[in-house]
Amino acid sequence: MVGGRMDLVLDVNQHGAHCVLGVRGEIDVSTAPRFRECLIGLVNDGHRQVVADLSEVDFLDSVGLGVLVGGLKRLRSHEGNLSLVCTQGRILKVFEITGLDTVFTVHASVAEAVAET
Repeated sequence: MVGGRMDLVLDVNQHGAHCVLGVRGEIDVSTAPRFRECLIGLVNDGHRQVVADLSEVDFLDSVGLGVLVGGLKRLRSHEGNLSLVCTQGRILKVFEITGLDTVFTVHASVAEAVAET
């Protein structure tokens, strides 16, 4: 952490047919481009069932939401899907307020998300 700010950490793991993208830190205007490039890279590498684990995301702004929506559209255009793992109330609230909780499938754990077919 520099100056009280946490950088974005992205970890990619394969869980059967699912690619799990672990996200830690803040998704904002400064980190969103790297997050976007990672999602695009996963799709370009042939991943179709992607789970974004946001359980360790401390902050998510409208730019970050835009990256998630863009990733979902990109995956759906390739017959894939982007589902989310989100356990933090304030992040869940962002999805509820924006109505995106009806667009994304939001799970309580990675195990629950990868059990989805």
